[in-house]
Amino acid sequence: MDQINILVTDDEREIADLLEIYLVSDGYRVWKAYSAKEGLQILQEHDIQLAILDIMMPELDGIQVLTQMRRTKNIPVIFL
Repeated sequence: MDQINILVTDDEREIADLLEIYLVSDGYRVWKAYSAKEGLQILQEHDIQLAILDIMMPELDGIQVLTQMRRTKNIPVIFL
């Protein structure tokens, strides 16, 4: 079975790092972004199957990221 790629986007590094620890220990491949723009860039460059987004981020919030994501991707999203 192919490894599942998960994008974690959160401006609080400690939260993103903690999520990565748990997800990697369960066998997932994790891509981390510490800003909305960085998260959107990762979505364009990699085959992501799930996105975990912080709702409250500077510049673009999680809802705005989801709106932009939906233009090209239809993957599941979990909001924090």
